[in-house]
Amino acid sequence: MIYEPAEDSFLIKKYIKYYAKGKILDMGAGSGILADEALKYSKDVLAADIDQEVINKLNIKKIKSDLFENIKEKFDLIIFNPPYLPKDKMEPKETALATTGGKKGYELIKRFFKQVKNHLNKNGKILIVFSSLTNKAKVDQTIKENNFKFRLLEKKKIDFEELYCYLLTKSA
Repeated sequence: MIYEPAEDSFLIKKYIKYYAKGKILDMGAGSGILADEALKYSKDVLAADIDQEVINKLNIKKIKSDLFENIKEKFDLIIFNPPYLPKDKMEPKETALATTGGKKGYELIKRFFKQVKNHLNKNGKILIVFSSLTNKAKVDQTIKENNFKFRLLEKKKIDFEELYCYLLTKSA
């Protein structure tokens, strides 16, 4: 199932222009709008997604991959709008792949941070967005445990949650 752009997509999209240079990866590309935005600033953009349907519909350089499973190279910017919601037993499996980050919501983000350091160039950056429903304290702890530092670019209140857009770099 292709994740249709929503508030989280538009929040992270507006920061791409400030950080998109060099080699860029859109992890979990979904509809492809973040990769398309990055292409305005760099010609070297790769879109990755676990869902074959998503990959088939993208009209840019792409790869089917469960996080970094099939990705060998390093990037100057990695954009990640992950599935971050806690598991909801009522949600169908097809849509859960695009929205659910694990039982508590942050498990996929933890996996991402364990793998991402091997895929960032020396001064590489990460743009990520997630929700207050994901457990912000747990995400912040995961970031620090994996030797990254973050800066909150924007916090946006919507309906029953807050969205956080972070810029991350490797800690010294």
